[in-house]
Amino acid sequence: MLNVKEGCSPLWTPSATRIANANITRYLAWLKEHRGLDFKNYESLWRWSIDEIEAFYETIWQFGEVISHSPYSQILDKRTMPGARWFEGATVNYAEHSLRHAANPGTVNTPAIIFQSEIVPRAEVSWGELAEKVAALAATLTQLGVQPGDRVVAYLPNIPQATMALLAAVSHGAIWSCTSPDMGPVSVLDRFKQIEPKVLFAVDGYRYGGKDVDRRQTVRELVSQLPTVQAVIFVPYLDAQSTFEGLDFGSAVTVVSFADAVAKPASLEFKALPFSHPLWVVYSSGTTGMPKPIVHSHGGLILETIKSGVLHLDVKPGHRAFWFTSTTWIMWNSLVNGLINGATIMQFDGNPGYPDLGTLWRFAERERANSFGTSPAFITLCSKAGISPRAQFDLSSLRTVGCTGSPLTESGFRWVYEHVHPDVMLACITGGTDPAACFLTACPTLPIYAGEMACRELGVATFAFDDTGKPMLNEVGELVMTLPIPSMPLYFWNDENGKRYFESYFETYPGVWRHGDWLKLIERPDAIGGIVFGRSDSTINRHGIRMGTSELYRVIEEFPDVLDSLVIDLEYLGRESYLALFVVLRDGFASDPAIAGRASHTANPLPAETGVTAEGRKRLLDAIRTRLSARHVPNEVFAIAQVPRTLSGKKLEVPVKKILLGHSVEKSVNRDSMGNPQSMDWFIDFAKARGAT
Repeated sequence: MLNVKEGCSPLWTPSATRIANANITRYLAWLKEHRGLDFKNYESLWRWSIDEIEAFYETIWQFGEVISHSPYSQILDKRTMPGARWFEGATVNYAEHSLRHAANPGTVNTPAIIFQSEIVPRAEVSWGELAEKVAALAATLTQLGVQPGDRVVAYLPNIPQATMALLAAVSHGAIWSCTSPDMGPVSVLDRFKQIEPKVLFAVDGYRYGGKDVDRRQTVRELVSQLPTVQAVIFVPYLDAQSTFEGLDFGSAVTVVSFADAVAKPASLEFKALPFSHPLWVVYSSGTTGMPKPIVHSHGGLILETIKSGVLHLDVKPGHRAFWFTSTTWIMWNSLVNGLINGATIMQFDGNPGYPDLGTLWRFAERERANSFGTSPAFITLCSKAGISPRAQFDLSSLRTVGCTGSPLTESGFRWVYEHVHPDVMLACITGGTDPAACFLTACPTLPIYAGEMACRELGVATFAFDDTGKPMLNEVGELVMTLPIPSMPLYFWNDENGKRYFESYFETYPGVWRHGDWLKLIERPDAIGGIVFGRSDSTINRHGIRMGTSELYRVIEEFPDVLDSLVIDLEYLGRESYLALFVVLRDGFASDPAIAGRASHTANPLPAETGVTAEGRKRLLDAIRTRLSARHVPNEVFAIAQVPRTLSGKKLEVPVKKILLGHSVEKSVNRDSMGNPQSMDWFIDFAKARGAT
């Protein structure tokens, strides 16, 4: 029920009935019965879950009825990061858990997937049909020579065929990886080249905002640049009659239509795999080079899905779960994970604002969605458009509204309760691609406060550290994790001696995972919640999709007129996302020299005021849009004289970001460590002119 009081009062408090029926209440009763444990509140449960982390994850294994084909010899070998080994001896399979509800006579004919797109008005896949197609597709992959450990990749949108392909690949031990077709060939190849795939699932194109985008020539380029690909499984999506004929993949590449790949019935089989067998490769930022190919495990994702989905998000069998996402984002994996808990997953492909901002709300209304996942950007868009989904649509079935991708402001929290539903758990979460888990999340028995995530996730030792590595409360510090979790990366692909893995998370605080977010932990009566204030490093988190700056640099700096560049993501709590591109130019793209290098004093500078010609700006932005991603097109391009660099020549992205976000210059940068300290003056003036300080 909605609490109308402001200030320190919660926006929402769960009813007694909701608390009594919550999965976590059932879990607490289970702990008392089977372990003799009793906890006075959530915080005491969380504290036990990290103090006795081995015992905690064993209870998740037992409570969640994990299917293992052999027993584990120990839960955790040692509490170290990196290198912790979980549940050694156990053999499991992610796909087996995802499809175990298909064997239930009571659910075999009920929907496992409900799908809508700009091309397909509505489609439904039953649990029985999903199991049948996964079995047939897995048999086809075996015929194509796919063995355990081989990589199977996909260039597919958020459609049921992508879910089927994932489950088929991992059912026999292959390793999955996927990108969305809205990404251009440069971004896709930066990812897939690293893992040398054997089979590629590919789509002919997609439709976004009413515009058709043909991707067949892009697929041809991908295959030509991926010499390890031996087969392409073609999904005609944009045009049901389209084929890959005439694209000349070469005689060594077998082309199979998706329809043929699922046509021949086969028995559903699951290979028993070690707990830590690689499940998929997902990709983090490319800030210091190529995107990091992060490898997660079968067992880790099974346990994490049971813990987070059942205990925190209160998912029950038959629950209809929607999250707006693309296949490039870890939230797509998270959506598909819902099958493990018996949820019906709702997949949507297309522009959420087309033909209007009611599209997703209509989808939720028609399908009687129980949870609706989105981003702060979408909530802000709906709010500024003045729409009230609650008044326009029947959303009475909603119990949870999920939100992630960037921090949600207090006004965003209030908008959800006033204009979506007054009695939902607003599950704002933060975690991500890297740990495949949440650091902070929601709990159905805890109240929701404006602007805050409700609690730290069970079994995840999340803290805010100061510069000396000491934990803090009620102050902003570095978000860290001090103990290993089962879902954390096994390793990065082709990372010799684990050097890149170590440098990514453990270099700042040895033995402690530093995530790269600013976090403030806040004490409440029954739990410690928190607020994330954006990135503390230079990773771009644009509309929920993360990308490293080096990916943009590779495209931008191919232009002869661009001598150097710097890109800064100014995402921060309470401000709209703003991506700024700074370029050092030759004369070709530069406008009036008197303008170049000077900070604009207008809130929304015109291209002519940035020191970059309109033509040059257009060419730069078009290249990013077509070669990388439309989601990562900068808001504006500014000409500068020099890119700030260290003595060793590294771009000073983080110090510039801090200055532009209003941090003091003294605490943001050490000029003595710079090769060109005078270059920072431009950004200091720019920040002052735009009101950052």
